[in-house]
Amino acid sequence: MMTPKQRFITVLTGGIPDRLPVTTHHLMPSFLKRFMNGAGDDEFFDRFGLDPIRWIASYRPDESRGEYYDPLHVPGHLEARRVVSDRWRIFPEHVDDPQYETIRYRFVTPRKTLTTTLQSNEHTSWVIERLVKEKSDIDIIAEFMSMPLCDVAGVNARAEAYGERGLIRGFFPVFDVYGQPGCWQDASVLYGIEGLIMATYDDPEWVHAFLGILRDRKAAYLRSMQGARYDLIEHGGGDASSTVISPKIFDAFVAPYDEPLITLAHESGQRVVYHTCGGMMPLLERLAGMKPDAMETFTPPAMGGDMRLAEAKERIGDNVTMIGGFDQFHFFRGCTPEETRKAVRKCFEDAGRGGGYILSPSDHFFEADIPLLEAFADEAHHCIYH
Repeated sequence: MMTPKQRFITVLTGGIPDRLPVTTHHLMPSFLKRFMNGAGDDEFFDRFGLDPIRWIASYRPDESRGEYYDPLHVPGHLEARRVVSDRWRIFPEHVDDPQYETIRYRFVTPRKTLTTTLQSNEHTSWVIERLVKEKSDIDIIAEFMSMPLCDVAGVNARAEAYGERGLIRGFFPVFDVYGQPGCWQDASVLYGIEGLIMATYDDPEWVHAFLGILRDRKAAYLRSMQGARYDLIEHGGGDASSTVISPKIFDAFVAPYDEPLITLAHESGQRVVYHTCGGMMPLLERLAGMKPDAMETFTPPAMGGDMRLAEAKERIGDNVTMIGGFDQFHFFRGCTPEETRKAVRKCFEDAGRGGGYILSPSDHFFEADIPLLEAFADEAHHCIYH
C-alpha cells in the first residue's frame, strides 16, 4: 500500500500506482458547513477515504522594494497574506446591499486610485466592478503594484507537518483581492472577458502590454520558489478554454505568456498543473505542448464542457497527467450509488489505463449526497492496476 503522497507523486512522475488516486479540487466552506457540520478538510478526507490535498498559499514581502504585509488584511479561503507598500495600499469598504455582501476595494497609489467591487453569497464571490476601466490603468499597475515572493520557509514548515498524508498544492500568484493564476485569466478578471476578447482585435498591442505586466509579476514569484516543497502548483484558468476563446486567440495571447512561466516554474523545481475548466478538445495538443506536468479539469459535456475522456487519453495521455473528468453535478446529487460507481468505473476505463490519471470532480462542488461521496471513493479504491 502506498501513502497518498506516494500515490500522487507516482502518477505525476509517469509511474503506475497501487490503485487509482481519487481526490477532489477545492473543498468549499459552504459544503463543509451545510453537509458536514463544519468539518475541516482533513476530516472530510478521512471520512470518505479520499486521497488528501493540502492547499498552501504563503507570500513574503520583498523588503528591498519597501513592501510589507498588509495590516488590514485577514486572509480568507485559499488566500495568502497580502503584500503592499506605501505606494500600493488597499482599503476595503463595505457597501450596503439588500441581497449580497458587497465590498469595494480602493487601490491607492501616488498617481491614481483604482477601484474594484466584489459581491459574495454563502457559496462564492464575483466581480461587479472591474479594476481596469481605462487602458492607461495598466500603467498604474505596472508602476506601483506589489511583487510578492514565495515564503519558502513557511511552505516547507507546513509541508513537513503534513508529511505523507497527501499532496501539497499551490498557485501561481494571483492579482490582489480577486485574481487567477494564468496571465490571460488574471487579465480577464481585471478588465472583463468580453472587453479583453474585443481588444485582441481592436488594440492587440495594449493586450500584449497588459499580459506582459501580469507575467512579470508572476515570474518574480516563480523565481523565488527554489526549494519550496510544493508537489504541484496551479496555472491557467477557465477563460483560456475553447468554450470562451478561439485557438487563434490562445496561440497569440495565452501560450506566449503562460508557457514561459511553466518553464520558469520547472527551473525552480516545481511541477505545474494547467487548469482549464471549460472546453478543451480543440486545444488539447496546444495545452499539452506548453509542457505542464498535469492538466485539469476535463469537464464533461453534461456540465458545460466538451470532454471526451477516452479520446483525450489517446491524444495526450502519454505526455501529461490527466486530473478530473468526473461529473459531480449529476453523480454527487440525485442518483443512486450504483450510478455513481458506474461513472467512476467509466472514467477509469477511459483514462486510467497505464496510469497517468487522477480521478477528481471537474472542479469544486457545493452540494453532494453523502452516500454518493462514499460510493465515489469506494469504487475508486477498487480500480486496481494489473
